[in-house]
Amino acid sequence: MVKNFFLPGFSQEKKEKNPGSVEFQVFNFTNKIRRLTSHLELHRKDYLSQRGLQKILGKRQRLLSYLSNKNRIRYNKLINQLDIRESIIR
Repeated sequence: MVKNFFLPGFSQEKKEKNPGSVEFQVFNFTNKIRRLTSHLELHRKDYLSQRGLQKILGKRQRLLSYLSNKNRIRYNKLINQLDIRESIIR
């Protein structure tokens, strides 16, 4: 498991400016998701981590749907920057 896994997408300066922005929250959730996924590859029966992963995935999905409804350009830029798939929005 890689402990300090960092996605190059946001600089440290941008993090300190607005940690409450939707982009920053999605970025943090994506880091957590990738870390938990690598953990679950080693520990397949860690059901508590699986539940935590599902909760984080749901939070990220809600934030992404909010962003896609409010500003489609920022949404597309974030999806491309973080290299995540565009989901089907209900």
